[in-house]
Amino acid sequence: MKAKIISLFHYLLVFLLIIFNTSCQAKSINIVDTNNNDQIELNFYGYKTEAINVVAIEEILQAYMDKNPNITITYESVKGTEYYEILKKRLASNNYDDIFMIDEDNLQQLTNYNYFEDLSKLKTIKNFNTNSLEQMVQPDNTIPYIPTSISAFGLYCNLDLLEKHHQSVPKNNQEFMAVCQYFIEQGITPIIANNDISLKTIALAKGLYPIYQSPEKDRIIASLNQDPSILCNYLKEGYQYVKQLIDNKFIDAATTLKTEKTADDLIQFEENKNPFMLTGAWASVRVEKSSPDLNFKVYPYPILDDGAILVSNIDTRVCINAKGPHITEAKKFIEYLSQEDVMWKFVNSQSSFSPLKEQRIADDPKIQELSPYLTSEKTILGSDSNINLPLWSLTHEGITQLLTGNSIDSALEIIKNYEQ
Repeated sequence: MKAKIISLFHYLLVFLLIIFNTSCQAKSINIVDTNNNDQIELNFYGYKTEAINVVAIEEILQAYMDKNPNITITYESVKGTEYYEILKKRLASNNYDDIFMIDEDNLQQLTNYNYFEDLSKLKTIKNFNTNSLEQMVQPDNTIPYIPTSISAFGLYCNLDLLEKHHQSVPKNNQEFMAVCQYFIEQGITPIIANNDISLKTIALAKGLYPIYQSPEKDRIIASLNQDPSILCNYLKEGYQYVKQLIDNKFIDAATTLKTEKTADDLIQFEENKNPFMLTGAWASVRVEKSSPDLNFKVYPYPILDDGAILVSNIDTRVCINAKGPHITEAKKFIEYLSQEDVMWKFVNSQSSFSPLKEQRIADDPKIQELSPYLTSEKTILGSDSNINLPLWSLTHEGITQLLTGNSIDSALEIIKNYEQ
């Protein structure tokens, strides 16, 4: 009897151990499989490299990942024209990026490669203002990107230096020419410019302003899309204005050719020797941080006979790779990014303006003079998606021609010879 009890106990023990072992193994497998299946890694490639911008981006990404623990987003950035060379290779490989940034010129170049996922069905598209949507929506009603800011270009004015010389901030072209001539007579080069955005935005503002003022704006743009030489008729005035600045020595052409945007130009301006600088308004926070004692503000370009004009851009366009492996997850993140409070964090970090319907003004007091012009008639887009020409690139080449001493005709020839 005792042997039977021991035998029964032995069988019962073996049976319990088998059940326990089987149960543990199944539980372990479920945990591992669940984690592997749920974890998604998104790659975000961009050209925002400034520390303050990267911090804002990383805070947005971290907040999203905290809300979605199964998502990991890695942001990688490269500055300058090298970014687009690398981007094109990465997109062609189909192995890298789920989300990426682009500008209008490169958007036009890559449109036929089917890299851009249509974002028109995102729930947050309704948050964008009319001006933004006019640029975002394509002729086939698709939306290949969302803008995350509206950038502006302006005239940085050294207020203390102007006051020291009993000069005022110029409000129109006559005053601007007069104050520049005054500083030339004092042996001071009045305007700091860089080799990229400074003078081409001046040329675009002066040249394209009549188009944006015309009641036939749409017809004119349609005509120059068909015949780029028509653009030359308008841009000629802009190039003439830039050449006048060069000929009058209001800028140093040789120095400008070597001056990198929002880098070398800022260093020169911070030396407190020149009254003006032409560059992106988003750099004001960096000037303020580097030179807290420098008293300056940023104003629209005072180049019209009856006032000033603002050049702005629908900027930092974020796209989803239509050939990427995680389109659904990427769209969810873009919807998060385009919520008002989330996007504002990024906009405010850049001293820029919001592309959404909200009317919040950036905290940066240095750029407040630009705000009223965003909704006025005296503003143009530096890179208009309705113009099917790479204006940014073409005008960059044209300005380089002028800075190296070549003629206006040679600068215009670049546009005439452009093959669409």
